[in-house]
Amino acid sequence: MTQYLPPNLLALFAPRDPIPYLPPVDKLTWEKPTDGYSGVASFITRFEDPKDTPPPTRVETREERLERKRREKAEQMQYKLEQEIALWDPHNNEAATSDPYKSLFVSRINYDTSESKLRREFEIYGPIKKIVMIHNVKTGKPRGYAFIEYEHERDMHSAYKHADGKKIDNRRVLVDVERARTVKGWLPRRLGGGLGGTRRGGPDVNIKHSGREDDRRRGSGRDEERILDRDRDRSDRERDRERRHSRSREREREPRERRRRSRSRDRKRRRSRSRERGGMPEEGDEREKRRHRSRSRDRKRRSKSRERKHRRDRDRERRERGPGEEGEEGIKIKQEPEDDYPDYGSTYYNNYPMKEEDERLAKNGTKYEEEEEEPHNEIDY
Repeated sequence: MTQYLPPNLLALFAPRDPIPYLPPVDKLTWEKPTDGYSGVASFITRFEDPKDTPPPTRVETREERLERKRREKAEQMQYKLEQEIALWDPHNNEAATSDPYKSLFVSRINYDTSESKLRREFEIYGPIKKIVMIHNVKTGKPRGYAFIEYEHERDMHSAYKHADGKKIDNRRVLVDVERARTVKGWLPRRLGGGLGGTRRGGPDVNIKHSGREDDRRRGSGRDEERILDRDRDRSDRERDRERRHSRSREREREPRERRRRSRSRDRKRRRSRSRERGGMPEEGDEREKRRHRSRSRDRKRRSKSRERKHRRDRDRERRERGPGEEGEEGIKIKQEPEDDYPDYGSTYYNNYPMKEEDERLAKNGTKYEEEEEEPHNEIDY
């Protein structure tokens, strides 16, 4: 068939030219002549001198890198803190109170507590002249402490003595005197000073409750103060719980009293209506009667159950006692009835006389005469 194809298609099926042979450029590896392998002694002079070799560079580990960054950050913070301490001057603060010896420092305040609430709580110790609540400069949010200036110094001393640990908006506050302008060399907490044990370390060391005594005595008395504060919190919780229970009891008692009064009024109304209608009982009276009947039935049922229980106990005691312990009567034997099988040879059927027996009874007048005269026909074995 291929001879009939046109030349252009036959060219597609034509074979290619064979690959031409080219001689190799060089001999193969195993065909080359060699003198044998030698050492590296001839090349030692070309090596670098150890004295001229630079020391190896040491790579920093992850722990070392973190420690280095922490140290650098601490140095930066310390430098910044020193600058702020140099610029800090509490006597040139325009927003501060006028007299530091009449000012009271209140910390650990709830962030939702307002100035009016704080004034109401601390005004019981004396008239207040000014309240300065500290806020964040950037965000404007409260920072949880304030300064209260009283008009008289004795009122400040009274508040200092009695207001420490007071609960305001479910949070106990710490009360202290103002120390920035009254104590020499005093620094606030943000500059590395201050008092308190809430930022000492972990949760096992930090203090989570209020009280100046914990700040002064940081030794063995810390546990005692914790116990005292825990007892104080427990007493407050118990007092709140008793107050809630008393209120709930009062709320429960009121509807009960109201229901009792309403029932008595309804009963009086039903009685008056029954008198007006001629003594006919109403639905409420019928209900009361049914209730009384049901109560009487319950009483009868209970009495019957008691009687049954008593009878069972008595029978159990009799069974436990022996035959000699029954007393004079002894054990009673049940009397079985006589067999009433029919005797077809006699004139009786089921202990009822037949017609012939009736005639005989009419003549003789007795029932057992004929039976006495009959011979004894039983056979003894």
